[in-house]
Amino acid sequence: MNGKDYVLKMLEEHKGESISGHLLAQTLGLSRTAIWKYIDQLRKEGYQIDAVRNKGYFLQTESDLLSKEGIGLYLKDKSLIPSIHVYKTIDSTNVLAKQLAVAGAPHGTLVISEEQTAGRGRLGRTFYSPANSGIYMSLILRPKESIQNALLITIAASVVVHLAIKKLTGIETKIKWVNDLYLQDKKVCGILTEAGSNFESGEVEYIVLGIGLNVRTALDAFPDDLKRIATSLFDPLNKSQTRNELVAEIMNEMLAVSEKLADRDYLKIYKASSNVLNQEIEIIRGSSKEVAKAIDIDEFGGLMVVTEDGFQKVLNSGEISIRRKSSDDSHGCG
Repeated sequence: MNGKDYVLKMLEEHKGESISGHLLAQTLGLSRTAIWKYIDQLRKEGYQIDAVRNKGYFLQTESDLLSKEGIGLYLKDKSLIPSIHVYKTIDSTNVLAKQLAVAGAPHGTLVISEEQTAGRGRLGRTFYSPANSGIYMSLILRPKESIQNALLITIAASVVVHLAIKKLTGIETKIKWVNDLYLQDKKVCGILTEAGSNFESGEVEYIVLGIGLNVRTALDAFPDDLKRIATSLFDPLNKSQTRNELVAEIMNEMLAVSEKLADRDYLKIYKASSNVLNQEIEIIRGSSKEVAKAIDIDEFGGLMVVTEDGFQKVLNSGEISIRRKSSDDSHGCG
């Protein structure tokens, strides 16, 4: 870390409290002038830092910019996160993370951005990713699992994000098979999983787990085609929950779960939180739709359905909509 990063780290550690310029300078081995310069740079980057006479500097609790220092405060074991890449804007976190994974980036590497200009979603869709209002992150995983077990990563990630939101905010989301989180019948989060595998060994070489979560996106700011189907956890003015803490909570649990995918403990929560089971659905294949009823989720995350003619089958991928509700899932994933 450079001097500015160390200053930010100390401000984050004392967020909501004043910390004197003298203490910053003494602790970091920097001059008071250097401290002032770094504070000025951080303010220009958007951090809300006040200078309180005879007390020092004060990082406002409402300040909620993503940073590796802010995320690091809430990580259970920083040694499990070899690298955090934070951007103001990027085309797609998944694209960069995939490039890093191919180049050999280790398990636990995180790419996150305040904004995406070409966020990727399932089935070639895009993910609306306005600046400073969401979590757009991609995590590189290298689970030592068979390809079959590794396919459960999307199911596990849905549960991890669902539980992280509930733990930190008290908000109860629902999970729509296979990879979306819903709040009050509108999509609040999408998950996109991409992988590289070795078919000779039967193991996955890497997984890029993309998560797009609307945290404080203004509802009237969504494009017209998304306004009726997408939502956000909070109003833009609600700063009660920092995004850095939410990112860290997701990271903590996702890294733990990725080491024991075969245990399938998360499947019980996935089923209990489903908004699809026991509902009439439409199975969408291109321009065709088939009506069925969702009855269960199998041990590999497949959706078990019964068609109108009584035929039972398992969906392992694809797209569905809940028939009794207007649903247009063009709001893709992270």
